[in-house]
Amino acid sequence: MDMPRSGGAWLPHGFRLDTHSHVQGQLVYAAAGALATTTAHGTWVAPANRVTWTPPGFDHSHRFYGRTDARLVVIPAELCDALVAHPSVFAVSPLLREALLALTDRREVRPGAHERLRAVVIDELAETPEQSLHLPEPRDDRLRAVTDLLHAEPGRTRTLTELGRTVGASERTLSRLFHTELGMSFHRWRTVLRIHHALVHLTDGRSVTDTATECGWSNPSSFIDAFTEIVGQTPGRYQAELRDSKRFS
Repeated sequence: MDMPRSGGAWLPHGFRLDTHSHVQGQLVYAAAGALATTTAHGTWVAPANRVTWTPPGFDHSHRFYGRTDARLVVIPAELCDALVAHPSVFAVSPLLREALLALTDRREVRPGAHERLRAVVIDELAETPEQSLHLPEPRDDRLRAVTDLLHAEPGRTRTLTELGRTVGASERTLSRLFHTELGMSFHRWRTVLRIHHALVHLTDGRSVTDTATECGWSNPSSFIDAFTEIVGQTPGRYQAELRDSKRFS
């Protein structure tokens, strides 16, 4: 199964599009479900209230979580300068959602109708601040060894000192590398990683309490606080919107 050049398709949980690039820009929106876009610079996650943007020329792959109503809108290369020049994720306003659904649902009846709708999409994105759940990936071998361990067991609680002993690097060195290479602290990076996994669990229908436990939080309230700060809404609200989007898709 392949994603269409434009339009929509229901994709099964775990569906993956291997690394590729394109000469035009692409917006991918999960009207239901969630997706992750990975490039050499890291991974961006888009739950159902966000849309991913990949400019022309970036090698990237996609992975879909939950049964996903995936919508793809192609942005011609000559229009891409209106948007940011790097992969990103944007919040989806009610107007943007309806425009994306119309572009991928409706057959064009009046000449130029899709072009006008696409202009609305670009205008909305140009005025919307980025809301990237971006998880950068390291180049340093020692730091990559640590992040590989965290990827393998995101819910396991280990200090940076313990991880350093495993990979043969000091806590001080690793802490410096997190800041210089990834632009964030060890704690922040691991929190974003755990939120990535939490989004997958919630999209798959897991409860907030079970998700908190499986992703490494000691109690649901601390998970809810972290999720709300990073995603912009509570996990319960996120799941409610998922249910609503499935009902109306």
